Amino acid sequence: MTRKRTGARSAGRLRGWGGVTGMAVACAVTASLTLLPLSRAGADAFGGFSGPGTAHATQTRAEDCVDPEASLPPSGADGPNIARIKARGKLIAGVDQNSFRWGYRNPENRRLEGFDIDLVRAVAKNILGDPDAVVFRAIPTNQRVAVLENGKVDVVVRTMTINCERARQVSFSTAYFQTGQQVLAPKKSTITGYDTSLSGKRVCTAEGSTAFDALKKQSFGAVFEDEHDGTGADEDRLTVPNQLDCLVRLQLGEVDAVVTDNALAAGQAAQDPAVELKGDKPFTTEYYGVATKRGADDLVARVNQVLVGYRSGGANSPWTLSYRKWLEAGLPGLTAPPAPKYRSR
Repeated sequence: MTRKRTGARSAGRLRGWGGVTGMAVACAVTASLTLLPLSRAGADAFGGFSGPGTAHATQTRAEDCVDPEASLPPSGADGPNIARIKARGKLIAGVDQNSFRWGYRNPENRRLEGFDIDLVRAVAKNILGDPDAVVFRAIPTNQRVAVLENGKVDVVVRTMTINCERARQVSFSTAYFQTGQQVLAPKKSTITGYDTSLSGKRVCTAEGSTAFDALKKQSFGAVFEDEHDGTGADEDRLTVPNQLDCLVRLQLGEVDAVVTDNALAAGQAAQDPAVELKGDKPFTTEYYGVATKRGADDLVARVNQVLVGYRSGGANSPWTLSYRKWLEAGLPGLTAPPAPKYRSR
């Protein structure tokens, strides 16, 4: 069952937001035009096949998950996954190209830029000696796990939260950024945060996101799930494939608020002076990690080695320089990345 549109409300909110909405829609169109084709299941972009990994080596640890941020110790050894990347000559990375400051396409030079993109290039430089030896594949939020399981990318670096549920599906590096869920809404909204002010409000989240999981646990009476009757008229209005879709719906007045990582919401607020983060701080604590196919231990260990160097150098570390360039304006006050946690093999 599709929900009724609130036409007058939408038209009223659109005034004054046209430029920003146009920018978001343009980004969405760009995504559809520049999305690199995903090859058949199991095959990579160059016709090779991703290996089966060593899922048996990590199965028990994932199912008995206690500390999902603990990852394999760093290593520079070349295993089968690293060897495959070297033979191909390219690292295939699943990224976002619509998240301002994290992974987005610069309209002036068409180059992918952002905090996550910097990290991808650091991994490529370590493995292949060239930060540009990368095939970027723009993927929606709800496909981050699938493209790894099907071997269509080597890594996903796309503001992906590490948690136990995902650790049963993919392998993660150590954490490279701390974040948390927060509410994004118009400045004039009566919504005050993740609280009872959400009651009866239409809230948008990305499918497969930790924001949706949080609302499933505690919604405060918010309307956040689409009602589907299985017909062709079904429409994803509240739970959408990409976070950008939520921003567009918010600007059009089709939803009242968005729940997402504050790291992403800060970038969206920077693009739109009419919206703001609600609440003093995030209502969850989460960590982003680089994801690989389940059991790709040699690649996980290599990424962790890259992260050791990426964190090193204090105020002049690659992590800090990237943070200052892309994120500090919207997320001030961070002095260092999360400390790595390691586990035995």
